[in-house]
Amino acid sequence: MRIGIVCYPTFGGSGVLATELGKALADKGHQVHFITYQQPVRLNEFNANIFYHEVRVTNYPLFDYPPYETALSSMMVDVISNNNLDLLHVHYAIPHASAAYLAKKILETQGKNIPVITTLHGTDITLVGRDKTFAPVVAFSINQSDAITAVSEDLRDDTYKIFSIKKEIEVIHNFVDVKRFHKKPFDAFRKVIAPNGERILVHASNFRKIKRVQDVVKVFAEVNKKIPSKLLFVGDGPERLTAEELCRELSLFDDVRFVGKQEQMEEILAVADLFLLPSEYESFGLAALEAMAAEVPVISTNVGGLPEININGVTGFLSNIGDIEDMSKHAIEILEDDEVLKKFKSNAAAQAKKFDIHNIVPKYEQLYNRFCKCL
Repeated sequence: MRIGIVCYPTFGGSGVLATELGKALADKGHQVHFITYQQPVRLNEFNANIFYHEVRVTNYPLFDYPPYETALSSMMVDVISNNNLDLLHVHYAIPHASAAYLAKKILETQGKNIPVITTLHGTDITLVGRDKTFAPVVAFSINQSDAITAVSEDLRDDTYKIFSIKKEIEVIHNFVDVKRFHKKPFDAFRKVIAPNGERILVHASNFRKIKRVQDVVKVFAEVNKKIPSKLLFVGDGPERLTAEELCRELSLFDDVRFVGKQEQMEEILAVADLFLLPSEYESFGLAALEAMAAEVPVISTNVGGLPEININGVTGFLSNIGDIEDMSKHAIEILEDDEVLKKFKSNAAAQAKKFDIHNIVPKYEQLYNRFCKCL
């Protein structure tokens, strides 16, 4: 089958999911064509079944802003026509679903019908979609898709609440390659981070306000008072400076490392004891799932799709947004006893297996097959 995948190429959850899906489909023999403005960060190995098409935008003096959506639609038409694609799978509603609609209409004038599947990932609905500037286009492009999926039940329900969606939204959860994240820790690496056997806590995100990185620091401060610990911040973004300043104010900077964006998260998670995700909202929580696949229990908020993966009292704990005391208490409860920690680690790994890539990718193939009898 020849599949076009349109996504953001960044470290965000939608780009990671789309890239890993494409790689998994390619491994199963499908021909996958990525269409985006730069090579996706997770697309870092050669595969004969994977093709990358870069969307280039010429910024004429006439335009105050480069017309990316128009260029994207044109590239979709070009790739679909010249590579005889069977369907287009777009991730994130804006601008991908709307650009796909335009491409679909252009192709219809050429006698070709291309099915468009739109996967909703979160902020395209809960943030961008609420903006009156974009809301009509978001709703229209979703309704014009041949099929719609959401990465969690919570996101599906929110989409129905926010927009007048006339089609069924199917839930296909995000997935993780359990085999990739099931790695033995490198003792030498762990000793560099925690030379005296301290517990290692990890947070990974794009450091936007919604991630509440200051709460990560505050929880760590409370844990560190009771249990000698180290904290690794993975990623980068607008709130990093704020987090660094708070670490200095609380005299924690010697126990915290900001390691920036990392592609090999499995190497870091292999030495971690606990993952912190105190977000205001997570449509799914892919970072938490990757941690669980690496046998790392999770302390998170009880928002969005997080309760669908992090089982309270089993794989970690769920707390209300901003409840530092509750998060700290549960973190200490997990970390202060080796046997308790071992149990939570085992439970986290078992839960992650339910979302293993080999269980989820066939659901996308079944969906594709409804529109293209190529499988």
